Amino acid sequence: MTRTIVAVVTLLSAGFAAAGKPNIIFLMSDDQSTYTMGCYGNADVKTPHLDRLGAEGMIFDNHYVTTAICMASRATAMTGMYEYKTGCNFDHGHMLKKTWEKSYPMLLREAGYLTAFAGKFGFDLIDEPGGQKLPLPAEDFDKWGGGPGQTFYETRKNKSMAAYAKEYPHSTLSYGAFGRDFICEAAKSEKPFCLSISFKAPHKPATPDKKFNEVYKGKTFKKPENYGREKGVHFSKQSKQDRQYDRFESWNYSDRYDEVMATYHQQIHAIDVAVGMIRDALKEQKLADNTVIIYTSDNGFFCGSHGYGSKVLPYEEASRVPLIIFDPRNPNSGRKLRTDALTANIDFAPSMLKLAGLPVPENMDGRDLMKIYDDPKASIHDSIALINVWGKAPTHAMAVVTKDRKYIHWGYAAPGFEVTEELYFLGKDPLELTNQAINPESAPAMEQMRKIYDTHLSRWKKDAVPYHNYQPYGTVFDRTVAWEERAAQLPKRGKAKSQE
Repeated sequence: MTRTIVAVVTLLSAGFAAAGKPNIIFLMSDDQSTYTMGCYGNADVKTPHLDRLGAEGMIFDNHYVTTAICMASRATAMTGMYEYKTGCNFDHGHMLKKTWEKSYPMLLREAGYLTAFAGKFGFDLIDEPGGQKLPLPAEDFDKWGGGPGQTFYETRKNKSMAAYAKEYPHSTLSYGAFGRDFICEAAKSEKPFCLSISFKAPHKPATPDKKFNEVYKGKTFKKPENYGREKGVHFSKQSKQDRQYDRFESWNYSDRYDEVMATYHQQIHAIDVAVGMIRDALKEQKLADNTVIIYTSDNGFFCGSHGYGSKVLPYEEASRVPLIIFDPRNPNSGRKLRTDALTANIDFAPSMLKLAGLPVPENMDGRDLMKIYDDPKASIHDSIALINVWGKAPTHAMAVVTKDRKYIHWGYAAPGFEVTEELYFLGKDPLELTNQAINPESAPAMEQMRKIYDTHLSRWKKDAVPYHNYQPYGTVFDRTVAWEERAAQLPKRGKAKSQE
């Protein structure tokens, strides 16, 4: 009897303590496109837990990553800032420790949250520009299951997760188990918690969990309507100069589509199972009613659309990603709501801080996503900048997107190239099949989008960090500056090279 009373008191105290501030779970996949989930319209896949999460919460149909590559995107999600303010990306440099200290995990922990992180951390820290890499910030979390670089699919190779290797030899389910165990531990505390998990899946090299080999065995997948080289002829010459173009063939989207996609979707199915493990733990520990869950990806992925593979470029498949939020406390939950409001990964950090009742630092560029959860027709952004300063110089570009339009400025104009503009009316042409920049009737829209572009570039010039070669892009991306002047500013690659 005494043990029973103690157990009940423990559960009640945890529930009462969390009632004031919600628990937060932030789940991020790696390289997941929107057409990998049933709730985003793909009838060929099996994602029951994610689909249920979307039905119970809210699905965001216009959510973008401001840089479509792992390192920069993860830095942005943590800090709520555009890449040119984090100073963090491959070819440029690592994140300064003082920048990390203003990230959402650090601010939440300072405010009394229990914090945990597992998976691919995605970037390194340094004390000063050009300094040596610091150890990963395991001590900045109450529970740590993170790893450096790309981490490994084999759980045993991830040092902080090795204890899970016997039962969960593939890392995806090990992260589900990590989340489950942390929730059980947090239930004994009087503190609210923030759990962040960054799955490695479905990042290349494709390594699915053999446990799910039968899920898509022999499956034929419907190709997207913008699949193939012929659907990308109108894209700029600049966009075809790096490995995103080559990988349509070298990664076999061109000739073994069903086989490649079966592997890709199998990895996401395992994430779906891991999400189920985490949600089951919340229910078992009586914490489900006070826990906000956010699910997204660090960037999207070309799976043959327009004749491209991989990510990086500011087109829809690479830059628009899934986002589901579920707040069980909100009356809008359970209504199967969707929103077409424009949102971005700069919004995660400020949203989590607001959920915790904390002020949002002025340095953050994002807005509170929960305003849209309260009203799906609300707006928090008129426009978002999409950035690429990774890889070969011709593919470096800045774009701007509104809810209905996208403008891309390809400024590289070395011999053999010319400045190219692209304009898409996404409301009518979500597959980006018609470049309206060459349509005289679109001239007013072009002028409007150019002005939006110039406004975002002026912020870059004003706010870009003075290190890691970000200031020069204020000139490189200036559409009013002659190519010769811009070419002189093209930065050389920095010291943060890593596998993309």
